Amino acid sequence: MRPLIGISCCQKPFGTFGTLNHAASDSYIRVVRGPSRGTPVLLPAAGEDLSSELLPHLDGLILTGSRSNVWPGHYAGPAHADGTPEDLDRDATTLPLIRAAIDHGVPLLAICRGMQELNVALGGSLDQRIQDLPGRMDHSTPSDQPMPRVRTGKAHGVRVEKDGALARLLTAPSRGAGRLAVNSLHNQGVQRLAPRLVAEAWAPDGTVEAVRVEGAAAFAIGVQWHPEYDWEHDADSRAIFHAFGQACADHRAARIGAGTIAQAAE
Repeated sequence: MRPLIGISCCQKPFGTFGTLNHAASDSYIRVVRGPSRGTPVLLPAAGEDLSSELLPHLDGLILTGSRSNVWPGHYAGPAHADGTPEDLDRDATTLPLIRAAIDHGVPLLAICRGMQELNVALGGSLDQRIQDLPGRMDHSTPSDQPMPRVRTGKAHGVRVEKDGALARLLTAPSRGAGRLAVNSLHNQGVQRLAPRLVAEAWAPDGTVEAVRVEGAAAFAIGVQWHPEYDWEHDADSRAIFHAFGQACADHRAARIGAGTIAQAAE
């Protein structure tokens, strides 16, 4: 059986009455079924800590991107500007889930908002609008570009730590050059890096673009871009999901093996 990979959902209004739904983009489903070779499990933004109920059954966790931003109260930041989308129920579910997944050695891949959640969950803080800061780039979605091009097109390069965990996942040309071209669809980013995180890649303006959890027992990496959008055409994006999927498969083998041993001992 394929590893069970949890995918964090957002709360989003849907339909005529704006009924709240728990949703994740189809791109995450496809990438789990594709290069990660897993079975996707959608995790609701339940507004409570479900980690003790979920983690014993999961072999991996993807923290998804989203239009919503992490509530600044979680990192003692100033209130968001009016109109900034938030999802407090997602925060209440994902932040404890992140900490528990790391503590229990469940492989974790954090993407865009997910990387911001990872940083906040472990004690870091965020810049809320990078484009308003002196000397920084606009990392947000260009309003004059068609969405398919924004999702799969390369917005800028990132400098990758050549001896880092991310570099080891990349194809030889990118690893050797220490550079990677990425898409970019975010306003927020790392301000103060959490104590357990190590930066692995940077945008030209110094924005942290990738991190790893130092001392984690399993795969635990965050990227600020969206490799799930272009994995069918981009070898480095595929490589990230291949490595994550292998870590999930290894976790499943260990989890099932431990269960078999426990049953035999009874």
